[in-house]
Amino acid sequence: MTMYSRGPTCLRSHWQPVASKQPTFLRPQLRPPCFLSGPATAMAELGLNEHHQNEIINYMRFARSKRGLRLKTVDSCFEDLKESRLVEETFTMDEVTEVLNGLQAVVHSEVESELINTAYTNVLLLRQLFSQAEKWYLKLQTDISELENRELLEQVAEFEKAEFTSSNKKPIIDITKPKLVPINEGGTTELLNKEILRLQQENEKLKSRLKTIEIQATNALDEKSKLERTLQDLQLDQGNQQDFIKAHDLDDLENTVAALKNEFQKTLNDKTENQKSLEENLAAAKHDLLRVQEQLSMAEKELEKKFQQTAAYRNMKEILTKKNDQIKDLRKRLAKYESED
Repeated sequence: MTMYSRGPTCLRSHWQPVASKQPTFLRPQLRPPCFLSGPATAMAELGLNEHHQNEIINYMRFARSKRGLRLKTVDSCFEDLKESRLVEETFTMDEVTEVLNGLQAVVHSEVESELINTAYTNVLLLRQLFSQAEKWYLKLQTDISELENRELLEQVAEFEKAEFTSSNKKPIIDITKPKLVPINEGGTTELLNKEILRLQQENEKLKSRLKTIEIQATNALDEKSKLERTLQDLQLDQGNQQDFIKAHDLDDLENTVAALKNEFQKTLNDKTENQKSLEENLAAAKHDLLRVQEQLSMAEKELEKKFQQTAAYRNMKEILTKKNDQIKDLRKRLAKYESED
């Protein structure tokens, strides 16, 4: 049976006949990705402090361990295939197809399981970071496009190569894994958090008061408009009836109208004063609201500034760019395997 090797790719797997006593078959030979095959550069730092860099090294060690176990599982799939199925000297095309299809199903299942587990692991890691940020009243943002930045991926690859080679391997001093909790600096953080909560409660009260005053002012304006329309109707009726009123009743009617006008004017003045008072209260409430909002903003900025001094905010984005490196690498390998199969 004639076998052909496939052309090289960035992550390529070409097939060659194996010279042994076993029947002639194809043995896969995996080669590393192209961006790892170049000359190594002396990069041992990621711009983080020692503690955060050790955390990254611990995560990379965990990822390398999981990756190694999964690769051993894939290798065992090939070994089991050679021991259980390659017992004949020759194979037909249908037999080879059946063997490869079975191997493809097993490898596909293993790789898919690892990809899913890696994705869930990254979600748990992000959950830890976001939980810590929420305790500081911060909202973190991620840049998904940076996860496929070739330059940054090469930097991470060089960092891993420098940290995990036998000649440059460094011991990790901090073995314990403390839980992610906000840093407590002598009670300052707790006081700031309490002040923020107090300002938020006061802000809600002022908003409720402002809404009530606005409703009262609207009702007062509506009542004023109704009274003005009533006065206009009375004046219109007076003008229409003047031709039909007898002379001796004219004085009485004018007195009645004057009394009504005086009463209306008094009522209108009372409503105007009430409206003016409500408008003044509304303006004062708005000023109080602006003052409280400014205090809240200053407190949040002070808290954010204190958090930024710990370098967590500056470095958290860089940490997130490294989490899916293994996913991308495995995805490329899986794509090459499927295309070659």
